[in-house]
Amino acid sequence: MTLTSKQFMRRTAIALALAVLAATSVGAETTQAAAKPAKAAKKQPVPEFKMVLEPRAMDLLKATSARLAAAKSLAFTAIVSYEYPSKLGPAIVYISRYDVAMQRPDRLRVIMPGDGPASEFYYDGKTMMAFAPAENLVAVADAPPTIDAMLKKAFESAAIFYPFTDLVAADPFAALTDGAKLAFYIGPSGMVGGTKTDMVAWANNDVFIQMWIGVDDKLPRRIRAVYSADPLRLRHDMELSNWQLDPQIGPEMFASPRAQAAQRMTFVHPVSAPSAGAKPLTKAKPAKAALGKSPGNAQ
Repeated sequence: MTLTSKQFMRRTAIALALAVLAATSVGAETTQAAAKPAKAAKKQPVPEFKMVLEPRAMDLLKATSARLAAAKSLAFTAIVSYEYPSKLGPAIVYISRYDVAMQRPDRLRVIMPGDGPASEFYYDGKTMMAFAPAENLVAVADAPPTIDAMLKKAFESAAIFYPFTDLVAADPFAALTDGAKLAFYIGPSGMVGGTKTDMVAWANNDVFIQMWIGVDDKLPRRIRAVYSADPLRLRHDMELSNWQLDPQIGPEMFASPRAQAAQRMTFVHPVSAPSAGAKPLTKAKPAKAALGKSPGNAQ
């Protein structure tokens, strides 16, 4: 059948209209599909972090505490680095050395050279003395009959605090883990003093602590602490060496004729308050150094 030109044009127009309608319909469906929001991917629940006291970590803390508590006398060296803020922002580090000798229950001596004035501290069961050799000044006070009670009084009356205080307590485990909410085993290390150690960490509301404990002797070799009350999160690091357990120590070690002959002053609390988080026996930050403060800690 032969189409006239009029019929051809009519059919062509209908075909074009149908094509346009089909294209419009497909475009509308595509637009509607794109307009529909994609189904949100189902969120996987985040595992809740639980504060637990891992038995392995607690057992290591018990072992090192038992080793220290069993010794009738102790001698060791603690090298302590303290971070302090600088005007530029980055922290400055000061270092102090503590040469410690103690005899349970009522003798303690601490000799402190360091990045500040040297100082000496003596306790003989009746009297405590903080001596500044360069100034030839000594603060003297009556003291309770035990190391624990004496350290508590020294802190409360003159803000004297030593970073190793928990280690010389009558019950180191109770002092170290007071208020602990988290404890876990980190792993082995051979990087501290050439000694194989186990690393543990624990925390309470005041402080986060990491400790390196000797695998064979169960003695603490390094302790690192950051205090929650410190907005700058400055780090305090203590390395422990030259351990002697049950050495023979004579009574002369806990007195000093030079200190006794020095110009006397009373124990007084420092004008500035102790550092945030400072507490006697547990979880304390070192206070500022001065006679009548924490002896010898450099600022």
